[in-house]
Amino acid sequence: MIGYDINKIKMIISDIDGVWTDGSIYVGNKESEIKKFNVNDGAGVALLRQSGLNLALISGRKSNATALRASELKIKDVYNGILNKLIPYEELKSKYNLEDSEIAYIGDDLIDIPVMEKVAVPIATQNASDPCKSVAVHVTNKSGGEGAFREAVEWILIEQGRLEKVILDLKNQLLKRK
Repeated sequence: MIGYDINKIKMIISDIDGVWTDGSIYVGNKESEIKKFNVNDGAGVALLRQSGLNLALISGRKSNATALRASELKIKDVYNGILNKLIPYEELKSKYNLEDSEIAYIGDDLIDIPVMEKVAVPIATQNASDPCKSVAVHVTNKSGGEGAFREAVEWILIEQGRLEKVILDLKNQLLKRK
């Protein structure tokens, strides 16, 4: 991880619970589960798309709420209910012909550490466990569910020197749709 080149990053992989959510799960019955997602993270997805970076989600918990949110945001690569995150990680590397040095990962807990130790740019959320934070090269100021995903995306684009251009291009693209 020392000496990583953030400009090589082509894909961001993210956990869900504790990153896109605060980790809370509201259960009504066996068929329903409610999670609160922050709209700012959806805007982070738009920034990623505009930047040309790929996105994948790997969640240890199988959740219809996660699948629904990913579908709403048109995220194609979603691994839902996968405890060994190294398996989909390797599949994604193969699918997109990527090296570890071209991937960033955003996580918050022990289950994320094996992938975080492989990628070039491991990122932890403010609410992450201490062991998770100890392997991260960046810790967000925001906690999961409070826009931490978007903050991480913006941090990467700032470090790449591209955030202002990506925002301008996205703004111009949205204005053309009117």
